[in-house]
Amino acid sequence: MSEDRSWEGNWKARLYARVRERGYDSLTAFAEARPTASLVELADELGPDDIAGVQVLSGLLAEAEQRKQVTRFVRDVLVRMLSQSLPDGWPTVLDDANRFKVAKAIGRWFAYTPETHKERADRAGDALLATPPPPGWLPRGPDDELLLTLLPDEEA
Repeated sequence: MSEDRSWEGNWKARLYARVRERGYDSLTAFAEARPTASLVELADELGPDDIAGVQVLSGLLAEAEQRKQVTRFVRDVLVRMLSQSLPDGWPTVLDDANRFKVAKAIGRWFAYTPETHKERADRAGDALLATPPPPGWLPRGPDDELLLTLLPDEEA
């Protein structure tokens, strides 16, 4: 593994140049073509030695704010966290191991949620735990029917 150079130079220009090199006009379009890829996987695809997952997250949020689609961004990040922690979908039984996986996904998602949407995300996370989705449920994108019910497109 080489030294991380993610923060050297103009990382935003580098990030968007890599997105354009791959034929996309926005980071959002690039990410939407990979709806279940983690932020780190997206970063690695753009530049394993000089793009970081947090930079991808920052860029996606900035684009969402410009487009007034922050709620969609929040759902998108949840999809990515669930895909990482629960690759086989929502567990049939919430034993200790599965409860940890669910908590990890929801906790990381909440940490990445902008302050403007924390309260809504908290309610959505509580709703998922209080009334779990069917076993095997795993959203494949931010427009999943259940996610739209939990976090409808209302901007703060």
